[in-house]
Amino acid sequence: MYKIFILLCCLFGTTCAMAQDNTVASNGTVRVVKDSRVDALIKKQIYINTLAIRNQPGFRVQVISTNKRADANEAKQKVMQLYPDVRTYLEFQAPYFKVRVGDYKTREDATELRDKLSSLFSGGVFVVPSTINVSPDKELSNEESN
Repeated sequence: MYKIFILLCCLFGTTCAMAQDNTVASNGTVRVVKDSRVDALIKKQIYINTLAIRNQPGFRVQVISTNKRADANEAKQKVMQLYPDVRTYLEFQAPYFKVRVGDYKTREDATELRDKLSSLFSGGVFVVPSTINVSPDKELSNEESN
């Protein structure tokens, strides 16, 4: 009895699976009804996105790598006092705190800053590849100067 029930379920299940329709509707049209404010919001979001900081691959100068947060903060403050126009980052990659400076597209630009900072820090100053922050206005001014 149990075997017959299983057999009937299998036959009925496969029959239902074959009964599906594969026709495609033709000449269909889609009409979108939307509020006129949606276009204004889209334009506003596009403008906001152009002002946002974008990320791209580049280089930074690593000043210190230590497992003491106080030493890393001290090095960061020292760099910020000497070079207030250059962005400074304190990154934590377990178990080290790393102070990295600048957002440079080319290694040569970062090397110039490394040469200036190497006399201030005895542990070694390195140019390291990193994901940098580039603001669009800075990008536009660089393209205009070229």
